Amino acid sequence: MSKPYKRSIIIVDSKFQLKFSILICIVILVLSAFYPLVIYQVLSNISEKFPQSAEHINTMKSDLLNFLILCQAFFGILVFIVTLFFTHKVAGPLYKLKKYLAGLRHTGFERSLTFRDGDYFTDVADEVNLTVEYFQTRFKEDTVYIDEICNYLKNLQQVVPEDKKVILNEVVTKLKDMEGRFNEFIG
Repeated sequence: MSKPYKRSIIIVDSKFQLKFSILICIVILVLSAFYPLVIYQVLSNISEKFPQSAEHINTMKSDLLNFLILCQAFFGILVFIVTLFFTHKVAGPLYKLKKYLAGLRHTGFERSLTFRDGDYFTDVADEVNLTVEYFQTRFKEDTVYIDEICNYLKNLQQVVPEDKKVILNEVVTKLKDMEGRFNEFIG
C-alpha cells in the first residue's frame, strides 16, 4: 500500500545514504576521469608533432583540462544529489518499517503499514500487513480457546482434591493473564 504524502527530509538513514552516495560518486568519478586524461595525452602528442602550433595547443589543452575538471566536479555533485534521492526511496521504507515494528512491540496491532507513492519495496508493506492480520486472527482464535480452557479448569476445580485446586487456580490465573495480554496486543 502506498500513501500520497511526501517526506520533506531526504536523509533518513545518513550512515547508509551518505556512504552509498559517496561510494557511487567515487566509482563514477574515477571511471569518468579516464577520458580527460586521454584527451590531454592526445593533445600533448599533437603538440609534439606540430611544434609550430605547440603554444596554441598548450593553451587549448590547459583551457580544455580546466573545463573538463569543472564538468567532472559538477557531474560529481549532480550524481551525489541524484543518488541521495534514489537512496531515500530505499531508506525511507526501511526507516518506516523499523518504526512500525518498534510500535508493534509497544502498542500492538493498531494500524497498518503504508509507504509513500514512488517508494521502493511497497510489496513489503503489503506482506507485513498480511502477516500482522494473520497473527491478529490467530491471537483472537487463541483467546477464545484460552477462555474455553479456563472455563473447563474452573469446572474441574469442583471435583478435584483441595491440594490440586490451588494448582488449577494458578493455571487459570496464568491463562487469564495470557488472554489479557493477547487482547491488549490485538486491540
